[in-house]
Amino acid sequence: MQTHQLYINGTFVTSESEETIDILDPATEEVISNIPKATEEEVERAVEGAAAAQKGWEQTPAIERARIVRQLGDELEKRKDAFVSLLQEEQGKNYELATGEVDMAIDFFRYTSEWARRIEGDIVPSDRPNENILIFKKPIGVVAGIVPWNFPVFILARKVAQALTAGCALVLKPSQQTPNTAYEFTKMVDELGIVPDGVYQYVTGTGSALGNQLASHPKVDMISITGSVEAGTKVMEAAARNITKVNLELGGKAPAIVTANADLDLAVEQIKASRLLNNGQTCTNAERVYVQESIAEAFTDKLKQAFEQVSYGNPAEDHDVEMGPLVSKDRLETVEEMVAAAEEEGAVCIIGGKRADAEKGYFYEPTILANVQHDSEIIKNEIFGPVVPIVTFTDLEEAIEMGNDTEYGLSSSVYTEDIHEALKVINELKFGETYVNRENMEAVQGYHAGIRKSGLGGTDGKHGIEDFLITQAVYMQYKK
Repeated sequence: MQTHQLYINGTFVTSESEETIDILDPATEEVISNIPKATEEEVERAVEGAAAAQKGWEQTPAIERARIVRQLGDELEKRKDAFVSLLQEEQGKNYELATGEVDMAIDFFRYTSEWARRIEGDIVPSDRPNENILIFKKPIGVVAGIVPWNFPVFILARKVAQALTAGCALVLKPSQQTPNTAYEFTKMVDELGIVPDGVYQYVTGTGSALGNQLASHPKVDMISITGSVEAGTKVMEAAARNITKVNLELGGKAPAIVTANADLDLAVEQIKASRLLNNGQTCTNAERVYVQESIAEAFTDKLKQAFEQVSYGNPAEDHDVEMGPLVSKDRLETVEEMVAAAEEEGAVCIIGGKRADAEKGYFYEPTILANVQHDSEIIKNEIFGPVVPIVTFTDLEEAIEMGNDTEYGLSSSVYTEDIHEALKVINELKFGETYVNRENMEAVQGYHAGIRKSGLGGTDGKHGIEDFLITQAVYMQYKK
């Protein structure tokens, strides 16, 4: 069993903390590693080290930063199989998705590296004679990156690639549930020896303790967290002490609207893919489905047939399974409680609705709930499991109104062959992302951001890297 070390100022160090956290394989419930709860002094050293390295890193020519970031992606590709195996073991992803996640991470390093020489300012006409106004884009400074457990390789790539490309030193904290891939990445960084000492730091521990310390540290210039609304709220409160910038990607409660003009087979295929992706543990998953009354029975029957074909099991042992376990016992129990509460409120379980028949592991059957009331808890709160609650509607106005009736605002989707319906939904739904006739999965060159309680700022593409930059205006007078 592997015990992690911290990575501070270019060196692996054994934590002085006597407290550790066991990491479990969710398919077998066996302990596979443990991590130290870094002490306050160790986190302080990591932040101070990043702050000391910041000046040199931001003054490194953009083309050199790009070369380093791209090389990280190239090296990740060489070690792809190891990362896929670790990802399956610690998080429970099936082989196809684990492979796809590592591929996206590789692509993200390469794509983002290309933006290093495309960070551009501007020249603005002045109202005064003999003056130029120059607009500079500069690195924001030290970034603290907090990575979630559901996509621990890809979201690590998001935070590392964008920070380093923009010229920001980074202190990385992985999830306390899935740190093994992040530790493997840290070992890769150390072995390559291309990132200057201090520019990349790695600390482990609980989100509540480390998140608070990082967010409230006066030498952290931005904190980027992907996680729950609760975690984001605590980070935001801590960051307020120093008016530190926050980049928050939080929860989602994505509506999927299926109209009478939809291609039902396509809608079923894509909603199944979207809902069951990562065993239902994705913030952009279709969390609630609104189906027009006239096609509700046909849609539900087809979705039930599709769910009946889903295979599940230990993805580390069988590459062909579609679903693995939920990440933890707590997550499994939460999903059970939400389904039970929905049934008490009148929902009808069409398929699933219980733990899967397995000797060990946190497996839950793919589940469809019909006759769900729009004001029920399972419609309001994030499920984060393989459960589809279905609500019917009469006309599109009603569907849009129900879709917007949420505290969240990350992802949404619509299924229709009518371009007028699609455009109406696109224009009237209030979400950071809307997908038309396809599953909810973003692209590296797009933009991933939410509104309301789904977060602040965003990531991916040219707009994402701008979050790691500040704008400086220079008013330059010159003599005649």
